[in-house]
Amino acid sequence: MPYKSTIQNITYTFNDLKTLLAKASPMRSGDVLAGLAADTYIERVAAQMALADVPLKTFLNELLIPYEDDEVTRLIIDSHNENVFAAISHFTVGELRDWLLSDEASPNMLNVIAPGITPEMAAAVSKLMRNQDLIAVAKKCEVITRFRNTIGLKGRLSTRLQPNHPTDDPKGIAASMIDGLLYGSGDAVIGINPATDDFTAVAALLHMIDELRERYQIPTQSCVLSHVTTTLELMKKNVPVDLVFQSIGGTEKTNKSFGISLSLLEEAHECALSLKRGTIGSNVMYFETGQGNALSANAHEGIDQQTCETRAYAVARKFKPLLVNTVVGFIGPEYLFDGKQIIRAALEDHFCGKLLGLPMGVDICYTNHAEADQDDMDNLLTLLGIAGCNFIMGIPGADDIMLNYQSTSFHDALYIRKLLGLRPAPEFEQWLIKQGIMDDDGHLLTVGPGHMLLKNNL
Repeated sequence: MPYKSTIQNITYTFNDLKTLLAKASPMRSGDVLAGLAADTYIERVAAQMALADVPLKTFLNELLIPYEDDEVTRLIIDSHNENVFAAISHFTVGELRDWLLSDEASPNMLNVIAPGITPEMAAAVSKLMRNQDLIAVAKKCEVITRFRNTIGLKGRLSTRLQPNHPTDDPKGIAASMIDGLLYGSGDAVIGINPATDDFTAVAALLHMIDELRERYQIPTQSCVLSHVTTTLELMKKNVPVDLVFQSIGGTEKTNKSFGISLSLLEEAHECALSLKRGTIGSNVMYFETGQGNALSANAHEGIDQQTCETRAYAVARKFKPLLVNTVVGFIGPEYLFDGKQIIRAALEDHFCGKLLGLPMGVDICYTNHAEADQDDMDNLLTLLGIAGCNFIMGIPGADDIMLNYQSTSFHDALYIRKLLGLRPAPEFEQWLIKQGIMDDDGHLLTVGPGHMLLKNNL
C-alpha cells in the first residue's frame, strides 16, 4: 500500500513499506549507491513523518521479502512472540519511540518486550530518533551473557583482545596477547582473525591460546574467526574451540554469499554446546555484522542497508550468542562515507541490537580511504561508553596490521573505563587483581608480579 506525507503543500508518496523505510533512513553513501536514498532532505523528513504514523502491526503483514523466498523472513515471523507484542501492538512507530524514551520503558520492561519487537520495527523506530535518543534507550537495555565470565553488567565494559598478524606468526600473536593482557584487555574474548582459513594453521592458533589461558587460569574465552565450516571440523577433531564465529547478514542471499544457512549455524551451535567448555554459562556463538554487507554481495533485495543490518540480528538472536559485534566502518566509504555516517550507523546498530535483546559490541573503526580519522573514533567511543556498549576492540596501537584498518587500542579502553568509571568483567577483574596487573580500585599497575610472569614466558 502507498504511504503519503505532505510538506509545504507538496504530497510525497512512497509506494510500499520497503521504499518508505529506505527514504526515511538518515543519509548514507550505501543507500545512494543502491539508488534507495531520499533525493532531498525534505523528502527524507516527509518519509519519516509518514513512517511515524505506521502501525506496528503493519510490519507483520507487509513483509519486505516474501515469506516463501527468504529464510531470514521466515525466522522473523515464526519466532515473533505475539503474547509479548500484545503490550505494544496498538502503537504506531512514532508512539513506540515516545514510549521507549519514557520512564515506563524501564530496563526490566525492555527485556520483557524484546521478543515482541521485530528487526523491521526496531529499524523503523531508530530512523525517527536523534543520536541522543539512541543513546538514552540503549543505556536502559541490559543484556548479560556468560561463558567463562560475565559480560554486559551495568558499570562494566569488556574488550576483545585482537592480536592479528599478517602471517599468523605465533610469536607475533603471543606478544600482542601478552601486551593486551597487561593493559587489562581480553575479557570479552581473545579473538584472532586468521590470515588463512587453513585447518592446521587455525588449530595451531587455538591450541596456543588455550595453553596460555590454561597456564595462567585466565577466566576468558578464545576464538579464531575461521569460517563456521572450518570450526565445525575443528570441533569434530577435538581441537579446543570455545566460541563459534561467523559473519552473518539480513537476507538469505547475503548468508548464501557467506557460504552459510540457518541449518548450518544450528549444527555448529549444537556441536559447540555439546563440548560443555563454558564454566559459568553456555553462550557459545560470536557473530559479526556490518551495514553494507548485503549491498556489497548484491543481496540486499532492495532494502536499505540499516534495515538489512537489523534483520541480521534476528539470525543472531536465534542462537543466544555471547557476543555480537557490528564492525561499523570496516566495509568502507562506499557504504559509510565519513565519520558522521559511521558514528550514526554505530549508534543505530547498538540501539537496535540491544532493543532486540542482543549483547552488542562495536568495532569502532574506519578504513584508510574513508573520510574519517581517530578523532571521530574518539567521539564514537565516548558516545558508546555512555550508551552502555557491552564490548569494544583492543588492538595494538589501534592499527590492525593484518586487516589494514584502524580501530581502538588497549589505551582507548583504559581511557573510557577511567572516564566513565567502568570496570572489566568481574571474574576477569579479579584475575587482573590477583596477578598484580590491576589494583582493587581498578587502576592499572605499571609493575607487578603478573607483568614479569607473563613476559618471562613469552
